[in-house]
Amino acid sequence: MDSGTFTGYLAAPGFLPELLAELELVGASGPEHLVFGDLVFTMNRAKPAMNRAKPAMPAAWAQNTWLDARLVPAPSIGQAAKALRDIQRNWWPHPVRLARRSALITDKLPKVSARPQVFGEPAPTAPLGSWTLWDEGWLIAASACSSPFPDGQPQFVEDRESAPSRAYLKLWETFTLLGAAPRTGELCLDLGSSPGGWTWVLASLGARVFSVDKAPLEARISAMKNVDHCLGSGFGLEPLVAATPDNPVDWLFSDMACYPERLLGLIQRWLEAGTCRNFVCTLKFQAETDHETARAFAAIPGSRLMHLAHNKHELTWALLR
Repeated sequence: MDSGTFTGYLAAPGFLPELLAELELVGASGPEHLVFGDLVFTMNRAKPAMNRAKPAMPAAWAQNTWLDARLVPAPSIGQAAKALRDIQRNWWPHPVRLARRSALITDKLPKVSARPQVFGEPAPTAPLGSWTLWDEGWLIAASACSSPFPDGQPQFVEDRESAPSRAYLKLWETFTLLGAAPRTGELCLDLGSSPGGWTWVLASLGARVFSVDKAPLEARISAMKNVDHCLGSGFGLEPLVAATPDNPVDWLFSDMACYPERLLGLIQRWLEAGTCRNFVCTLKFQAETDHETARAFAAIPGSRLMHLAHNKHELTWALLR
């Protein structure tokens, strides 16, 4: 592996092919990039005119991005641990090979707690670096990463009593990563809402929820005082009928099971109408990943496309304004 700095993209578990396709590295080979287990490293080449390295590109299928990773000499376990401690305090190992040696190095580092996140608490702010052993004499370390959570995967203290399904965890993670959520009294549309996991989260935050699905909500969710449920299709709700540019909906949520291309058309109609402020939607892929539509979502100005730890073969798209 060449010297210098690298950007490391950690693939969402099971989705390395999607990450390579997103980075347009399928079938590519050469010194500019290296696939190392579920990590994809790309060389940070300096721009001659500005003498600056090319920044990391947004990569939705990366669960975490290692920024300015570099090779660090690690001729012994003790020297490896000291080298990491000399850079900063907090590190999270991601062993690709030499798992036993990695564990011995980790034992000599300050303990990093991976306690479950309580929903409503802000994401951690302390820098958390990531590292992996390249071989017995070298490690790859990045002192800064795109996610504040170990390997980009927050774990929550779950509510196994009140939530009607585990879909609520996607919203908890989204709001934690964005640092924003609906406030008391704000109007939220929840399209494709049954059995009510997202409606439950939104109503529990104090928002007013207009829920739409061809199937009913669980009775106890439908009975929440700030929830109105309509039997029907989220695609049948016209943006200029549901709201006006002077009195827009505060949030539109969609966890509908539909082709991403059809969801894109729906979102474009709402954006053109200018009748909604904020959006959070799930792109649910079928047998094949629709990279073209994912790129179209990612290209919407100001938005963010990401694979959540609680996503499956799907991506979450958010736009806050």
